[in-house]
Amino acid sequence: MFLAVAIVFFAQAVLAHVGSHPSVHDTVAGVIERLKDSLPVESLGSLTLDQVESALTSDEKHILATEYLSFDVNAAIDLHVVRDVRLNKEPYWFAQEGFTQTELRMKVGERAFDVWKKSFDAGHVGLGVNGLTGTGDNYFVIIKPRDAATPVELKNIYPGTHTVGALTNGAQVYVDRDDLLAAEVPAELDGAFLLRGDNSRRKEGQLVNIFRVTPHPASAKPDHVVLTWSGDPKTTQAIQWRTSTAVTKGKVQYIKKADFNRIDPKKPNLIDAETRLLSNPTLVNDTSISRHTALLTNLEPGTTYLYSVGDGSEDGWTELTEFTTAPEKVVPFSFVYMGDAQNGLDRWGSLIHTAYRERPDAAFYIMAGDLVNRGAERDDWDSFFQNSKGVFDRRQLVPCLGNHEYQNNDPSLYLNQFALPTNGPAAAGPERAYSFEYSNALFVVLDSNQLPETQADWLDQQFANSKAVWKFAVYHHPAYSSSARRDNPGVRKIWGSIFDKYHVDMALQGHDHAYLRTYPMKGEQRVGTPAEGTVYVISVSGTKFYDQGDLDYIEHGMTNVATYQVLDIFIDGNRLVYRAYDVDGNKRDELVIEK
Repeated sequence: MFLAVAIVFFAQAVLAHVGSHPSVHDTVAGVIERLKDSLPVESLGSLTLDQVESALTSDEKHILATEYLSFDVNAAIDLHVVRDVRLNKEPYWFAQEGFTQTELRMKVGERAFDVWKKSFDAGHVGLGVNGLTGTGDNYFVIIKPRDAATPVELKNIYPGTHTVGALTNGAQVYVDRDDLLAAEVPAELDGAFLLRGDNSRRKEGQLVNIFRVTPHPASAKPDHVVLTWSGDPKTTQAIQWRTSTAVTKGKVQYIKKADFNRIDPKKPNLIDAETRLLSNPTLVNDTSISRHTALLTNLEPGTTYLYSVGDGSEDGWTELTEFTTAPEKVVPFSFVYMGDAQNGLDRWGSLIHTAYRERPDAAFYIMAGDLVNRGAERDDWDSFFQNSKGVFDRRQLVPCLGNHEYQNNDPSLYLNQFALPTNGPAAAGPERAYSFEYSNALFVVLDSNQLPETQADWLDQQFANSKAVWKFAVYHHPAYSSSARRDNPGVRKIWGSIFDKYHVDMALQGHDHAYLRTYPMKGEQRVGTPAEGTVYVISVSGTKFYDQGDLDYIEHGMTNVATYQVLDIFIDGNRLVYRAYDVDGNKRDELVIEK
């Protein structure tokens, strides 16, 4: 027990990130570039672990073996690395650095872990990457002083996100996962010094199965055009598209549809786009593209505009298409909502085109996260945009962040491809949470990958400051899940209490890959009508499906079916009609809410 108390005491001084370290990131990037330069494209996707290991130089092996996690320790120690057994023969540096496997075993949640050991003298300790294949959960570290009377003190922990504690059954072993807890802790490690792992970093050393080929490489001709809002939907329009890097500038020409006359045409407005290089080093056949973003301002509300994008040259324009700004006054409107596309994007493309064909009057499309499966890999995004061609260049996309956009804990590819409102909470980061009004409805988009409390005050303010008749919340991880194993109590308790306070009408969610619509809920209890509580919906629009539990809050549930939802807002009588449809356009669920 004394040791555990000492751990808590010394934990106050170990969070600083100090000193200069050779970069694992730069080393991995250098290896990737060398492999791309030295090997044929067709062989990169089939590289084995042994082939990658043999391609590493001695300096690269040393950096990947010692610079991933490091610290200074005050005393001689026995250090134990607790490793996911699914890693099999990884990581290579266990043998290289003199670690030996013990007979000890434990669990993290339901997953099996083994224990590797090495003794260190007082001083600097450097440990390596979790592996080169990117598989398995990350390791964490257990430390015992060789002199039991000496309390362990760590300083200069790098990276500084890692924290310390005591290893016991039920202890949190990752700084970023409060659902993966230690279980079946061996008696000889119980109460020992715990240096928590960071599970979001588990793929930082990945060099196997990372090279990809996009089936939709960019060209000089603009494509993958998508409409979003980054300002007032009544008076602004953001337009994004891509070209190859041969095109270094972008322009948009636009005109009110009412002013377009092929016989006596009026001169269109012309605006420059911002062009930035978007690179994905592991995409071997189309590593970099030019991403163009234009913001149209001073538009007229409730007005349809024709537009095309290009580089300004006479033959460099796309065909004319159109968008419509949000109305100035309160008018009836409809919108489409979908959950995870993620897998089977070609099949999802059929579903979204069915939605557009069946309901061309729908003003915009909401997607509740996991738009793609691999959010850090552009070939997935290329498929997403390719399969939504003809829809998102005509109807605005309202996206939110799912966990798959956070691949490798980095949603930058999502953020770099969509221009979104910056009116969200500062603590969440720009464009990760935002809100907007359309007609008589307020939409609040949240980032459920972050702790709910980081957005709670801002969320409260959005509803408190709005006079909207209809209130919608959009986020990824459900407050009421399709399975008890996938519960998100923080979302339900923190955000749900705010929904109760302001009577949010519907929460539009994703993540669980099984359709459900709850009874109206308030205070985590069923209530009689939607006038008394919030209706929570989970939708999946792709081809990945989960089972569904028998849960008492589910009013309507379905498995193994992809759906899109159309929500019609009627002004006469303040009525909302919600319907869910499958890929063939068959109605699968319906709800009417009247105020």
